[in-house]
Amino acid sequence: MTLHTLLDYDTLRFIWWLLLGVLLVGFAVTDGFDLGVGTLLPFVARDDVERRVVINTVGPVWEGNQVWLILGGGAIFAAWPHVYAMAFSGFYLAMFATLLALILRPVGFKYRSKRKSAAWRSAWDWALFVGGFVPALIFGVALGNVLQGVPFRLTEDMRMVYAGSFPGLLNPFALLAGLVSVAMLALHGGAWLALKTEGAVADRSRRFATAAAIATIALYALAGVLLWKLVGGYQLTSAHAAGGPSNPLAKTVAAGVAGGWFSNYARHPWTMLAPALGFAGALLALAGLRARWERATVVFSGLSVAGIVLSVGASMFPFIVPSSLEPRSSLLVWDASSSHLTLFIMLVCAAIFVPLILAYTSWVYRVMWGKVRAHDITHGDHAY
Repeated sequence: MTLHTLLDYDTLRFIWWLLLGVLLVGFAVTDGFDLGVGTLLPFVARDDVERRVVINTVGPVWEGNQVWLILGGGAIFAAWPHVYAMAFSGFYLAMFATLLALILRPVGFKYRSKRKSAAWRSAWDWALFVGGFVPALIFGVALGNVLQGVPFRLTEDMRMVYAGSFPGLLNPFALLAGLVSVAMLALHGGAWLALKTEGAVADRSRRFATAAAIATIALYALAGVLLWKLVGGYQLTSAHAAGGPSNPLAKTVAAGVAGGWFSNYARHPWTMLAPALGFAGALLALAGLRARWERATVVFSGLSVAGIVLSVGASMFPFIVPSSLEPRSSLLVWDASSSHLTLFIMLVCAAIFVPLILAYTSWVYRVMWGKVRAHDITHGDHAY
């Protein structure tokens, strides 16, 4: 009996749902502090040398961190094609804005110091701010819209029809989710800067990270209350056919269920570890910032980011993208995946390449470890 036959279809689907969560958490925790550093750049650095110090804290690692975003996008494309199609239909303009903002980062890193003009460098500094703030905001807004349900439906021949608009994505709850994302990544970025810098920059980073930690706790709690009281959840009202083909229309779904996104916590109490980690990580990071536990604070802020991201998946399972237009078109773990063979081949590839990526990333962080000092910037030939 081969491994392919041992891993049944539903098991592979569940494994890939877990792997997608791992990839998204990997992106949020690693590239998240890059986005947070960009968001804080105009506020924690006062002169050109300080801004160069801040930029060089992420300069050696940001490209490797962004690999997690590419892996996540590739996993969605190959493992969950219906989800990928919906994302590019419904969130096209938002994704385009995110892409433009992300493009500003490498351009800003490479071109900022090409000229000594203060105006030139200031313009690129603000471009780096946009490259950090805008993706952090839009990723949160996207999750806020997913939690509310996306206005799409599937035709009988599985063609995606999206009935929303870009302004409709900017609704109050989605914007609140965006602010949660910005706050938690600003906390993570501030913790990273406190670890990697010293002097005035580190002191300012701690102050802004402290404010971001308080904002993360308050905004995350408010989002949870609104999700419970005002945002109706979704529930599967028909049994899924174990190992059945991917057909999102072969089910019934109830929409607008009060407190529906919290039912998983009642059925599986261990899933409450995710939101608990989100709150506890932010509280521990707040304590770490005040006690100047530099390394521990980065770990705590990363745990908070991971907990907040995981809480979305824990509350929505088995939904990946619910449909507010036609609930039965909602995309589930059990009915929106690629074929059994495709998932198995991808799992083999992931088992080979993800450990290699982790090993390479760990090696890079080890080589680039240590504080970034003004002397190293002004007297070095390789600094941005």
